[in-house]
Amino acid sequence: MPAIEISRDAGVATIVLNRPEARNAISQAMLDEFDQALFDIGRDDTVRAVILTGAGGAFCAGGDVQRMHSAADETAEQRRARLRRAHRTVKALHALDRPVIAAVDGAAFGAGFGIALLCDIVLASSRARFCMAFGRVGLVPDYASLYTLPRVVGLQRAKEIMFSAREIGPAEAQQLGIVLEVMAPEALLPRARTLAQALAQASPTALALTKDALNASLASSLDSMLELEAAAQGVAGTSAYARECFRRFAAKERGMFQWPASDAS
Repeated sequence: MPAIEISRDAGVATIVLNRPEARNAISQAMLDEFDQALFDIGRDDTVRAVILTGAGGAFCAGGDVQRMHSAADETAEQRRARLRRAHRTVKALHALDRPVIAAVDGAAFGAGFGIALLCDIVLASSRARFCMAFGRVGLVPDYASLYTLPRVVGLQRAKEIMFSAREIGPAEAQQLGIVLEVMAPEALLPRARTLAQALAQASPTALALTKDALNASLASSLDSMLELEAAAQGVAGTSAYARECFRRFAAKERGMFQWPASDAS
């Protein structure tokens, strides 16, 4: 059975972490297949948005602790090299030039929490649980969590979440800005598809440029971001998509893109 399943429909690719017997804990095979899936999506211009979810009622339980136990005699150098291998996947997901929606059901622990934070939008079911569980096994947060979590919740709260290794429920995750929307488990994937299909109707050029600029924003100066903004706007404004939007606006026709309201709205 593949550790990653991928399907495509109407401009949306759905990636499923598929080790339900291990609550989708990350294995080497999963990383290899995840890399390939991201590479294939990056080359497929028909894919305009991505959904990332997990099989079997869990998102991702993090690293494979059983494998960690069996590798107890690894040297620090070997462990460092193994994590650097995982960084290829981290960087590929973060830099993917399509919007990525995480649909989190059940556990998003450790590296699984980190993977969710690398996505552009996080939706959660009412039974989702988030945990920086690294402290429970004497480890340091990884999968870019030290970079992403402080940017989402602030430095002091990130320290508390990581130091305590406590679980965070969906309501608190939404309050902290980790999660955009919370819904019943059966509504999770349909809502993710609705948002992904809406994003698939937006300008791929503008979305890619906006995502790239936002990823750079917190490590950049105002002057750098203004230069990036001007360059990106120059490219986006000359796209066929933008020209058609301008034409429709002038003709008072229906626009090409509309964000779907949430049930709460």
